[in-house]
Amino acid sequence: MAAGVADPDRLGLGGWSYGGILTDYTIASDPRFKAAVSGASSALQLSMYGSDQYIVQYEQELGVPWKTQDLWLKISYPFFHMDRIRTPTLFMCGQLDFNVPIVGVEQMYQGLKSLGVDTQLVIYPGQHHGITTPSYARDRLERWIAWWGKYLK
Repeated sequence: MAAGVADPDRLGLGGWSYGGILTDYTIASDPRFKAAVSGASSALQLSMYGSDQYIVQYEQELGVPWKTQDLWLKISYPFFHMDRIRTPTLFMCGQLDFNVPIVGVEQMYQGLKSLGVDTQLVIYPGQHHGITTPSYARDRLERWIAWWGKYLK
């Protein structure tokens, strides 16, 4: 920004899947973003244990939650620091996503809604991790652009 590359009043970010998870981390850590879009993401990693497809990786890398509670709470940083988020955020997900289940975006959406932060939740019926129905793919792009248009004018 100091180099004139970015307008600090028009900073937005967004991502899908791991990009959405990183979006959640970023908005919980840095208040300078004016708008965010978080797709197919999760923040309360404890709720992912046993509900997504990564059980083997979780147990190998993190251990089981009842034995490594501190680590599981640490990686759930965005959820437990939600009160720091002021960034208007659009959450999106496929209804049938088993890779990053819908509960991840639902929890973040509800938390921001409870805190009075402008937020929306869009769930694409019958869709998995990738949005493959052409009309839904178009809708996702149009909503993404509209959300940034609303806040990054």
